[in-house]
Amino acid sequence: QVQQVESGGGLVQAGGSLRLSCVASGGTSMIYTKAWFRQHPGKEREFVAAINWSGGRTFYADFVKGRATISRDNARNTLWLDMNSLKPEDTAVYTCASSQLDPADPRFPNLYDYWGQGTQVTVSS
Repeated sequence: QVQQVESGGGLVQAGGSLRLSCVASGGTSMIYTKAWFRQHPGKEREFVAAINWSGGRTFYADFVKGRATISRDNARNTLWLDMNSLKPEDTAVYTCASSQLDPADPRFPNLYDYWGQGTQVTVSS
């Protein structure tokens, strides 16, 4: 069973930046694709970014393209999401997810086997 713990969320002013981290433990050799999702209050979870095992393929939602970078270090079982030019609409709970699959389209939550608890990001205007 894979456990994942996110950190790095908090309160940031619009236009600012932050780095989210997700450290995994237990059974991590099974994981191929990692991703970040976010959820606004009362809304469905939405895809933010994903990365394959080698880091050679990354995917981004349109709303973060050019503002975010997803990366991973398999030796440290760590996933990151660097975000800049933050907007108030980026306020959400951000959660990391892991999949044993290598999907052509990694945007769908049902592809992922393991989820963290999430970290709150609040962007003030």
